Amino acid sequence: MNQSTKARYVMIGGFLGAGKTTCVARLAQRLTDAGLKVGLITNDQGSELVDTAMLRSRGFATEEIPGGCFCCRFNSLVDAADKLTEKTRPDVFIAEPVGSCTDLVATVTYPLRRMYGANFAIAPLSVLVDPIRARRVFGLAEGGKFSDKVLYIYRKQLEEADLIVINKRELLNEVQLAELQAKLAAEFPRAEIFAVSARSGAGLVEWFARLASAEQPGGESMAVDYEIYADGEALLGWLNCTATLAATTAFDGNALLQALARRMQELLQAGPAEIAHLKMTLSPTEGLGDLAVINLVRNDFVPELSLELPDAICHGQLIINCRAEAAPGTILTAVNAALAEVGARFPGLTVKLEHSEHFRPGKPQPTHRLPCLAD
Repeated sequence: MNQSTKARYVMIGGFLGAGKTTCVARLAQRLTDAGLKVGLITNDQGSELVDTAMLRSRGFATEEIPGGCFCCRFNSLVDAADKLTEKTRPDVFIAEPVGSCTDLVATVTYPLRRMYGANFAIAPLSVLVDPIRARRVFGLAEGGKFSDKVLYIYRKQLEEADLIVINKRELLNEVQLAELQAKLAAEFPRAEIFAVSARSGAGLVEWFARLASAEQPGGESMAVDYEIYADGEALLGWLNCTATLAATTAFDGNALLQALARRMQELLQAGPAEIAHLKMTLSPTEGLGDLAVINLVRNDFVPELSLELPDAICHGQLIINCRAEAAPGTILTAVNAALAEVGARFPGLTVKLEHSEHFRPGKPQPTHRLPCLAD
């Protein structure tokens, strides 16, 4: 990269299901509307990402880094930035790391500043939280939660955050929100805390202003026990798959996605599994960029369509990404059963699985890890 001025590098992290991709899209649109060029970088343990499909459908230049976290694919992260630079010369890069990844300061942003400081101005690290999940994790509400080693990753993400962003604040009343803000401030006093709604736009102006104006501070990296971190990741099952849909008569793709999500939810709960994030896209083969997107972020959550298809379709591609605390085989069995059962409810519909991968993430092995960086 030989840009005459530094590009701004923004990383928006947070645990699975916190709403990172929606916030990334919101920020990218705001920057684009302000006349800036934006490049997005998505990341996952596997391939065939719902996030990438959704962001590209909105017209954003997006590079995908599959096969491991940013920390373990640092060179790929730099290569992705180079590719975006060659194509569109972005003023701002927005990177969305894997939702089960932590230690991003020592393994990503500090190395970027040390080795590529002439190219990038590094914004403060934002870590998003789902407020319902967070209230359960910190003992403010009852409900399902993950095992201790998975929660180790969750807490470490917040520990290294420069900005903790409570997303979906509309899900809490004023008292509940104040309780969560106070708890997070007490547990993680170094971080600034924002409360936003990516859906309504509330609070985004203040948060985005900090990302645009501030730089990440230096200092000591946090301590991380990589054995516990690896054990926590290994408790999570990962499934990415794609399927083609073909019907003899047009069908309601939105209704199909809702039915699939509800049936997968029932089967995973019976597994048993603690769902971290189930997300799916359906894109019609004959469409002009139309896309339906559905998300499920907790066992007791109602699946939500964030984007809908305007018309019935006859052919399409389905992408399914599911992460849960469960054996990968349990997730695969639930997905296959749901596809068969729901597909049979739509007359003349054929569902063909094209690609499938299910696994547990391997032990994180960072390319670089800098324990500190001077201010």
